[in-house]
Amino acid sequence: MTIEILVPDLPESVADATVATWHKQPGDKVERDEVLVDIETDKVVLEVPAPEAGVLEAIIEEEGATVLSKQLLAKIKPGAVAGEPTKDTTEESEASPDKRHKASLTEESNDALSPAVRRLLGEHGLEASQVKGTGVGGRITREDIEAHLAKAKEAPKADAPAAVEAPAAARSQKRVPMTRLRKTVANRLLEAKNNTAMLTTFNEVNMKPIMDLRKQYKDQFEERHGTRLGFMSFYVKAVTEALKRYPEVNASIDGDDIVYHNYFDISMAVSTPRGLVTPVLKDCDTLGFADIEKGIKELAIKGRDGKLTVDELMGGNFTITNGGVFGSLMSTPIINPPQSAILGMHKIQERPMAVDGKVEILPMMYLALSYDHRLIDGRESVGFLVTIKELLEDPARLLLDV
Repeated sequence: MTIEILVPDLPESVADATVATWHKQPGDKVERDEVLVDIETDKVVLEVPAPEAGVLEAIIEEEGATVLSKQLLAKIKPGAVAGEPTKDTTEESEASPDKRHKASLTEESNDALSPAVRRLLGEHGLEASQVKGTGVGGRITREDIEAHLAKAKEAPKADAPAAVEAPAAARSQKRVPMTRLRKTVANRLLEAKNNTAMLTTFNEVNMKPIMDLRKQYKDQFEERHGTRLGFMSFYVKAVTEALKRYPEVNASIDGDDIVYHNYFDISMAVSTPRGLVTPVLKDCDTLGFADIEKGIKELAIKGRDGKLTVDELMGGNFTITNGGVFGSLMSTPIINPPQSAILGMHKIQERPMAVDGKVEILPMMYLALSYDHRLIDGRESVGFLVTIKELLEDPARLLLDV
């Protein structure tokens, strides 16, 4: 008796998925609820656990394969012990080593190689038939390729012509497939550039009042709420208030209609190892500073660990992207469709500024608002950005709602 491992139910907005990483190989022991494989969709990575303890009998869909909901991924023999012959391993053992190697080469030629092995073969100009595999079922592993290269280096062909010194630094390149997330981001950015009348307006803000406020209350804030007081809570509060005053910026275009939203869900652009994602902080008008800081921290950790759910990535009426954490001084962010605007925050840098006829050194930050000119006119875009500037330069107004 075997247990079939199936692709989990994919979200309604996701048509298919890609097998990203197998954490186990045929013949490996698995425990109940241990993650077997990661399935990558356009939005999130889904972990597929083992329903029971046993031994992984066979992998049906290799890394890189495109799969649908409820499609067969692998088979587990429950209650088996690692090393105990299963149906597949018994058939393998009946064949001679040469036959097993030949069969494995045929399997490798049918795209059964892992992405890492394919990359190594391509980088060194090798064919799968040149390398003898020592993995399960005669599969080629990274170690097999490295051993083959080392052997070839130690024993050059006797009939080879006189050696010619190779250049000190060999020119090389490698080709790797784009991840589903990267392809999705690329398509959406291109869609935004091609299908919106995008324009960017700029301003700058004096961050000294907020920095002084944080310095004065950061210890008490952290002691009371259990989270640090960062800049993002001020940005989110200022953006939420500005969206209330300029509903066009909180709206979106749907065909020939304008959809005005009476709620304030703000997307946060987060850089992750898999690419750029925009998890959503919902109902920001009802959140206090501490709630915003905790929410942003939770989303950032989930994004880093690949734990974001589809629901946490859906929706959002407006996006904030903070390139300043990477040192960006100025940028023109691209709108996140179907939203109508995005706010870019940048590096806080001390600059000489004229204040009341005198030159002062102040911590200044550039703001950039990219917006869809089909929906938002210059008056609304500039007024929106000036509102954010005024609220950040006088943070007491955020508390007094003035």
